[in-house]
Amino acid sequence: MRAPIGTFDHATPAPECLGRLTAPVAAAVRAWSGSVPAEQILYVDTDPRWADTAVFVEHYGQDLLERSANCVVVAGKRGGGSTLAACVVPSTARADVNGIVRRQLGSRKASFAPMDTATGESGMEYGGITPIGLPADWPVLVDAAVVDLPYVLVGSGRRRGKLLVPGKAFAELPGAIVLEGLGAA
Repeated sequence: MRAPIGTFDHATPAPECLGRLTAPVAAAVRAWSGSVPAEQILYVDTDPRWADTAVFVEHYGQDLLERSANCVVVAGKRGGGSTLAACVVPSTARADVNGIVRRQLGSRKASFAPMDTATGESGMEYGGITPIGLPADWPVLVDAAVVDLPYVLVGSGRRRGKLLVPGKAFAELPGAIVLEGLGAA
């Protein structure tokens, strides 16, 4: 199948390649429900050396910069407790961690979660974390600009491979909260 965005040789519906996904991502695809059929979530095989956005678009198409999103894990702290959440923002933006994220989580302080916490708690690889398959109790803060895109390139749970996901599917993820301006240029 031809990928709807980018210059990928081949795209495969995610339900047909569960073995290429991490366990939490595969479980989320298996249990998928909502207005977007799981078969519209596509997997594309990519070189893990090129997983980071800037290098990735050099190899797979500059147009992907405007059609991709990053998923970052943040920790909000209040009192002695901490809340983990994910932020999904366009690749051309940075999550407003100290403003919108902190307020949305009701935290006194918010920051990017340490790498070992992000990977350990999500069950995904650093550089490949995706909002699909995150723990059900995590808020998933999604920039409205991501939801508005026909297809969005995001991680697959591993550094090798990416998912192409209809933008509106992000609004239907467990714990999803769509926010205007979550990503600041």
